[in-house]
Amino acid sequence: MCGIIAYKGEKKASEILFEGLKNLEYRGYDSAGMITLENKNFDLRKDKGKVDEVNRKLNFLGMNGNFGMAHTRWSTHGVPSKINCHPHLSNDGNIAVVHNGIIENYQILRTELEREGYYFVSGTDSEVIPILVEKFMKEYNFKDSVFKTLKMLEGTFAVIFINKFSNELIASRKSISLIFGIGDKEFFLSSNFNSFIKYTKKVFFLEDEDVI
Repeated sequence: MCGIIAYKGEKKASEILFEGLKNLEYRGYDSAGMITLENKNFDLRKDKGKVDEVNRKLNFLGMNGNFGMAHTRWSTHGVPSKINCHPHLSNDGNIAVVHNGIIENYQILRTELEREGYYFVSGTDSEVIPILVEKFMKEYNFKDSVFKTLKMLEGTFAVIFINKFSNELIASRKSISLIFGIGDKEFFLSSNFNSFIKYTKKVFFLEDEDVI
């Protein structure tokens, strides 16, 4: 079990994401990571350790931008380590993903992607997700590429995608909780509404295979 949270709005994303991670740490505490987007540039910081430990090393609160997502991990595929932390990126660095759950057919997908020339830096099942999106984006737009990727995944997931060039966020779930919150000119996604409930009471519980 892991905890994921995303924010898009007018506030400093890292402050909201860090607070959310602290509230989600009961779901996993062997590593933590955060990514923010500003001026079409990602700032990605992650490492093994509890949220406060990683923050002391990497200073999550120093990350700028009003759009981003974060992850606190309980390892399933891949040992606790910096390279296995989320978020994960596509090979071209344009797509970022956080994932909670298990991709049961990841090894088949990974082998095929490696055969096509893509490379993997982690031992996780999750890394296949952004790389699949990158592959499909050679022919399709971001949204369609995400839909095609979701159809390839077998298992359970709550997953959030960010495209750094289009400023778009897409999320979906299957058998894993994912909650959507709408505030005043801001949006939240999280594994648990307690991570953002102080900002809005307008909350929607996504159903299986919903995509937003």
